[in-house]
Amino acid sequence: MERIDRRISYKIVLDTETCPIDKDFDGVSPQNMWAYDIGWAVVDKRGKVYDTKSFVNADIFLNEKELMQSAYYSNKIPMYWEDIKAGKRILTSFYNIKKALVEDIEKFGVTEIFAHNMRFDYGTLNTTQRWLTKSKFRYFFPYGVDICDTLKMARDVILKMPTYRKFCEENGYFTKNGQLRATAEILYRFISKDNNFIESHTGLEDVLIEKEILAYCYKQHKKMRKLLWE
Repeated sequence: MERIDRRISYKIVLDTETCPIDKDFDGVSPQNMWAYDIGWAVVDKRGKVYDTKSFVNADIFLNEKELMQSAYYSNKIPMYWEDIKAGKRILTSFYNIKKALVEDIEKFGVTEIFAHNMRFDYGTLNTTQRWLTKSKFRYFFPYGVDICDTLKMARDVILKMPTYRKFCEENGYFTKNGQLRATAEILYRFISKDNNFIESHTGLEDVLIEKEILAYCYKQHKKMRKLLWE
């Protein structure tokens, strides 16, 4: 691990994978999701990675085995066990995961945490926190850290680029409402010029493409929103 340079504005990019609490609930709501895979990277605005963490939340992964079977990517459960045995991911409690995040925030002097569609990750982490602590602790992210969204950044920067519109038109990347799609996978296909790229849908691996969206937006030097609530 590199020496910490206080001149650098370190940021954390985070991603979660979730399973539904009520599998009969129609739609995807953060209030109906528990986080079982939480990964993050400490990066700078150019996307350089200084540290990474990949955790499997034992409180859900082990203790809610029936619900885990209804997770969208439940077919990856054997892969998680292989990665845990190989030391690629750490199986531990939600409490320890939050503790590790706070330690990285303090160690690197992080003031901003990013996710792509942060509304979902923010909501599902709070839902998990509240259930596991019986609402004694209600918020996963520590107070005072700015909660930011690369989706907002991409909408203000990448989606306004004529080249991105052309890319979406050529590939049919539109929502049902006729809007340009802005998933991390499609944005990364555009940035990397690799239209065959398939997102991993595992926490840390997805972070490593989402930090490229962050870096690409910063590189354009355009006015953009980044805070979740702005």
